[in-house]
Amino acid sequence: MAWLGGAVLIAVVAMVTISIIGRALIWAGLRPIWGDYELASNGVALAVFAFLPWAHLERGHAVVTLFTDRFGQRINSWILVITDLMMLVAAAFIAWRLWFGVLDKFAYGETTLLLRIPLGWPYALGFAGAALFVLVAIYVLGRSTTNALTGRVEPKHVGGEI
Repeated sequence: MAWLGGAVLIAVVAMVTISIIGRALIWAGLRPIWGDYELASNGVALAVFAFLPWAHLERGHAVVTLFTDRFGQRINSWILVITDLMMLVAAAFIAWRLWFGVLDKFAYGETTLLLRIPLGWPYALGFAGAALFVLVAIYVLGRSTTNALTGRVEPKHVGGEI
């Protein structure tokens, strides 16, 4: 799913670049891409929800270790369990609210302003990413709990560290 998100993000960047060039060269007869803002916002939203499960699985989120570096491995393992539980709650809340958004967008037939793209479909794709995020969050919570209980060291995260 992260590969799909990356492909969509590359397509959005290309589309925005072409649109900006068209906007800058209006005097030469070029024009921006019609509905570029709508396409960009839907594409970036899809990319974000496609990246979230992988980022969490690989511990790719930013970590603030200003105080936790002073604690031992055992305490840090349990801090990971608590933060993973908080991430699961956040993921479940996001998925829950997106599900109701999907239902509302389809029920009312809401579309984008210029291109008339039905908003239910981007919301449904976002919900699919959010649902996978919940499943990954459950797995990661189980992994960190097992590691904390058995004394195993959690794999090094790949995200930014402050």
